[in-house]
Amino acid sequence: MSLNQVSEIKVSGGRLLRIEHDSKVCQGSMTFAIFLPPQVQTGASVAKVPALYWLSGLTCNDENFSQKAGAFALAASLGMAIVMPDTSPRTAGIANEDDGYDLGTGAGFYLNATQAPWSKAYNMYSYVTTELPNIIQSNFPVNTKAAISGHSMGGHGALVCALKNPGQYTSVSAFAPIASPSQCPWGQKAFTAYLGTDSADWVPWDSNELVQKNHAAGLIPQPMLIDQGTSDPFLTEQLMPHLFSSTCARLNIPLDYRERQGYDHSYYYISSFIDEHLRYHAAYLGLKA
Repeated sequence: MSLNQVSEIKVSGGRLLRIEHDSKVCQGSMTFAIFLPPQVQTGASVAKVPALYWLSGLTCNDENFSQKAGAFALAASLGMAIVMPDTSPRTAGIANEDDGYDLGTGAGFYLNATQAPWSKAYNMYSYVTTELPNIIQSNFPVNTKAAISGHSMGGHGALVCALKNPGQYTSVSAFAPIASPSQCPWGQKAFTAYLGTDSADWVPWDSNELVQKNHAAGLIPQPMLIDQGTSDPFLTEQLMPHLFSSTCARLNIPLDYRERQGYDHSYYYISSFIDEHLRYHAAYLGLKA
């Protein structure tokens, strides 16, 4: 596969790269960013490091986290790579895909669409869980140990990717996730367009449903951390993390649920607590925090 390096920036002793490539599952050009910590260069040899996959939210792309989260200094100290994919295809050419912030461009919802015209290109789940890790591990000094995290729509994506793939990620965390998309306006709009009107087809993409399904199957979940600001304007109508938290409590599923008094939905909030998340994942990735 041909990769085109768009840019390289030195930061915190490591390197931040932006890469373009042709995606088979998304049927077009995709862009991702990757931070490589200084530990990958040890004299004449190259050491492989574990990676955190970060999934961004509605309207974002691969640059939001890299520019606003302030995560690279600690990631460099820990020896952790960070992989930041885009939030949707950008070259699908679907009519009206740019009309709204919550559907189409910038709003892939980290699922595999089944409905035309979206189903040809909007396969972000397969991209994030299969195609992109294969690209990363084949072309960069990154090993197979991975954790996953995200914000808002990306928090939904991180939970779904982890719950649908027990064992693929050492741990999962989410900032202000859309925790029960089947029951909120953002999720209902996206699921109807991408998956159809039958709500039974939404279940495999709803983390609140998946955690119950996994529990019934006897699957042991990855360590989970959810972080939520109490002054988030989307908390009650769109995010509903209390539903997921209550489900885990009812089923005795371990969940580290942290409420942050007075914090909102912005990257000011994320940057305030990103170090806690990095250290959380580092412990499970085998890195010294």
